[in-house]
Amino acid sequence: MTTIEKVLYTGKTRTTGGRDGSARSSDAQLDIKLSPPGSAHAGTNPEQLFAAGWSACFIGAMGLAAGKRKLRLPSEAVVDAEVDLGVTGDAYFLQARLNISLPGLEPEVARALVEEAHQTCPYSKATRGNINVELNLVQVGEA
Repeated sequence: MTTIEKVLYTGKTRTTGGRDGSARSSDAQLDIKLSPPGSAHAGTNPEQLFAAGWSACFIGAMGLAAGKRKLRLPSEAVVDAEVDLGVTGDAYFLQARLNISLPGLEPEVARALVEEAHQTCPYSKATRGNINVELNLVQVGEA
């Protein structure tokens, strides 16, 4: 396990009530109701929050990879993250798909950015070897 040498940021939240509760960040920028996946209750769920965080981080990591190549990441770059909650036997698991659109980039360049981002993104590092992850390039080439 890697030990962090310098902490750049610490996200702090307080959650009460679990999947039927609420979560609020220490700076109050995040203040949300939580609800179980698929329920009709108002609120989001941990899987949606994880998907949002991972996809945002992944776009940032692709931007870093593009910068190393003296390229600009297309402003239309999109990551649609899908995080599944499922069971095998009586145990709960996650799996994920990142569906990535990089219009305007050649397929081989886009694939290289995605692969490098997957090595750089802290969310990808945290999930590597722990859950099934698919990386799908869904749009490249002409914008």
